[in-house]
Amino acid sequence: MDADAPVDPLRVVLADDAVLVREGIARLLAAAGMEVVGQTREAVGLLAIVNAERPDVAIVDIRMPPTFTLEGLEAACRIRAEHASTSVLLLSTYVVAEDAMDLLSSAAGGVGYLLKDSVSNVDEFLTAVRRVAAGESTIDPSIVGELLGRRRRADPLAELTPRERDVLALMAQGRSNAGMAGELWVTEGAVEKYVKNILAKLEIQPDERDHRRVLAVLTYLDNR
Repeated sequence: MDADAPVDPLRVVLADDAVLVREGIARLLAAAGMEVVGQTREAVGLLAIVNAERPDVAIVDIRMPPTFTLEGLEAACRIRAEHASTSVLLLSTYVVAEDAMDLLSSAAGGVGYLLKDSVSNVDEFLTAVRRVAAGESTIDPSIVGELLGRRRRADPLAELTPRERDVLALMAQGRSNAGMAGELWVTEGAVEKYVKNILAKLEIQPDERDHRRVLAVLTYLDNR
């Protein structure tokens, strides 16, 4: 590849019922060299734009018309299920951590959840957009804290071996078992064994209400 060849800008869709919020974010993204290919105030419009434009990232508020409950979150989950190449960044005023677990547990990565009031500067926000677009995950620390809840311990990562820490770090980047195996030059069977050991050492027990790998990643992010 020609190192001097131009890089296509990230293509972004915005979904938020507040027009001033949408326009403000759109200007920030454009100033950073990204292309906003669509804006909407409702989930139905978001899905239509994503189907038509196939953007790199969809930045989505959680509560949108008509009921202002979880329309945005539900649309985000549908996007990740139907459009693997489109990453999703939830940007909301509301903490609905438990409801967002299915989205945050996406094995393919490319998901994020930030609280509007917690974004301290523009660069931080733009970095989060680029990370999600690159297939990584980014989660607001306050959401991490709520999801972990009773699982907090003094140093939950202390018992992990260096290799188990490597595996957990790759899990936090959204890597699959195959991806981790390739990165670490081990077999997928070895990766599965490492993951099993990690879950056991972090005392994350099987529970149909929980996504165990996500809880392990959240523990890692909260204790780095």
